[in-house]
Amino acid sequence: MRINELRDRDVVNVNDGKRLGVINDLDIDIENGKIKAIIVPGTGGFMGVLGRKQDLTIPWEKIVKIGVDTILVDYPLEPKYER
Repeated sequence: MRINELRDRDVVNVNDGKRLGVINDLDIDIENGKIKAIIVPGTGGFMGVLGRKQDLTIPWEKIVKIGVDTILVDYPLEPKYER
């Protein structure tokens, strides 16, 4: 598989079925030639630009399955705050 092929796939969290986005970048260990993590851009505020959240860095070990159109990841859910 080529790195370019990873960029077109949706990243979905297996914990809640939520689509996290598409891969924007990769964190690569140059010395070993291995991918350390995939990076998915954070969701935006107004029109996807203002107030954009920080990018999601998902360690390679958290990838559950790479499919034809989708990459399934085991990404921790955000804690819900009670009032």
